[in-house]
Amino acid sequence: MLSTVLAVRAASCMAPKSYHLDFANLPGSELRRAPDGWHAIVPLGGAKHRLWLSKLPASGCAVTIDLPLEANLELRLQATRRFWRALEHRPLGTPPLALPALKRRRLILALRALDGWQQGNSYRQIAQGLFGSHRIADRGWKTDDLRSRTIRLVKLGRRLMRLRCRALLHKGRRRNDSS
Repeated sequence: MLSTVLAVRAASCMAPKSYHLDFANLPGSELRRAPDGWHAIVPLGGAKHRLWLSKLPASGCAVTIDLPLEANLELRLQATRRFWRALEHRPLGTPPLALPALKRRRLILALRALDGWQQGNSYRQIAQGLFGSHRIADRGWKTDDLRSRTIRLVKLGRRLMRLRCRALLHKGRRRNDSS
């Protein structure tokens, strides 16, 4: 699963309740040096939190997280909140990039419908493969709700293919907020 990387650095001032992390000695964590700084994977609260540090803070130093004002701010805020909740030994909530079950199911159906369409199957055949033959009426196919749903799923699958599945990575975002 994809995750958001948080930029962590040594705190320049101490807050009343600061978090002191010793990145070199966190149990179960992975710390790697790279040309751009340090990369850490810290397992806390049942999740793996991915952190980036330009410099490794001194052992036991209070830390802060940088949140740049950019397009992924909302995802970083959610990831920061999950990391903070893990430090507090509280339930984490849902991962920032998790898709709701119904949306995930719809995207799976859309991709399956696209596969059927690309193999030259009719909408009726695609619907039978997706929903089962027993749900497809013998008469009245042109007005059947499953026909309309199948056509919409194929269109969604084609749109995902054209967008190279970017819609999967940007859960719930709309092109503009007025729609």
